[in-house]
Amino acid sequence: MTNWERDFISAHRVARLATVDVKGQPHVIPIVYAFDGNLLYTPLDAKPKRVGVHQLQRVRNIQANPQVAVIIDDYSEDWTNLAWVQIRGTATLVEDGAAHSTGVALLTAKYPQYHNMPLNERPIIVITVERVASWRAND
Repeated sequence: MTNWERDFISAHRVARLATVDVKGQPHVIPIVYAFDGNLLYTPLDAKPKRVGVHQLQRVRNIQANPQVAVIIDDYSEDWTNLAWVQIRGTATLVEDGAAHSTGVALLTAKYPQYHNMPLNERPIIVITVERVASWRAND
């Protein structure tokens, strides 16, 4: 991973997480995340959801196939400013332990909303980065 890719990932506030179900059907959703240079953390926070956290499509998909992709991008009408970083890796759901504590700390530091919506009792998806691809128009 290049320094530019690491900085790009760390600086952005939203990404899209892609998972696939047992039949190979894709599922993509926007996520907030934190990145420690090796692992990417995304919470299953207390924002309203239609089902319990363990029944969310992304969770069921990760349980069936932990291979995921995350895309972080910059769009501009000035196409000389376009850029993206794609992360491919393996996702796990953590509810306690060191990875959970690290994720909670990083997410709370990055998003002030989590001071009023604590993540301590919430599961977090942890993605181990296995491959990074990127592109930017100004290269």
